[in-house]
Amino acid sequence: MAMLEVQDLHAWYGASHILHGVSITVRQGEVVALVGRNGAGKTTTIRSVMGLMPRISGGIRFDGADLTALKAHDRYRLGLAYVPEERRIVPGLTVRENLQLGLVASAAKINEREAIDEIAESFPRLKERLDQEGATMSGGEQQMLAIARAMIGRPKMILLDEPSEGIMPVLVEEMGVLFRRLRDQGVTLLLVEQNVEWALRLADRAVIVDQGEVVHESSSAALLADKAIQERYCAV
Repeated sequence: MAMLEVQDLHAWYGASHILHGVSITVRQGEVVALVGRNGAGKTTTIRSVMGLMPRISGGIRFDGADLTALKAHDRYRLGLAYVPEERRIVPGLTVRENLQLGLVASAAKINEREAIDEIAESFPRLKERLDQEGATMSGGEQQMLAIARAMIGRPKMILLDEPSEGIMPVLVEEMGVLFRRLRDQGVTLLLVEQNVEWALRLADRAVIVDQGEVVHESSSAALLADKAIQERYCAV
């Protein structure tokens, strides 16, 4: 069953035409890696899916619902969460308070204490820091908090933009374990990532975007073994 269907997606920043007919399908419970060089259109694709681009055309359906006319917060309430590259941890708020914001924004009918306890068990580093100001933590810990904040409303799907960027290797590996656990729980993931090998070892399928177009789609294992395609479209 398709969780996300993107059909003939075009997107613009002002007069700049960034996406040129991108079509992607992500099935329920699947992890898909969206890879390619910097500036290829990967982030624009997931920002468009989340409703954060000023101008797009094409079709976007999520869990059977047409998202075209919906604002980003309405998409979140339908179960589509987004973790931006810049994390957007709210300064002056504790880890707990940042998590509470995610819960309020989701409008999910979930007991707050149970939700935070559940998240704390999945993120032992955050469990120790619930009363610490979120913005004072390390970059990796802030990334964990951004992911936890997206997860707390129990979304059906999470869009992740460069989650491993600037993160210590040990935290990247912890993140990989977490994402595999989410997949096993039935959460669907669409992952934009420059760390191509890590992303391909994590994902079920891979989609390459180049100059605003989908140019390759295969199993992650097949792309991992195809060094020529990686060199052509993913090499920095």
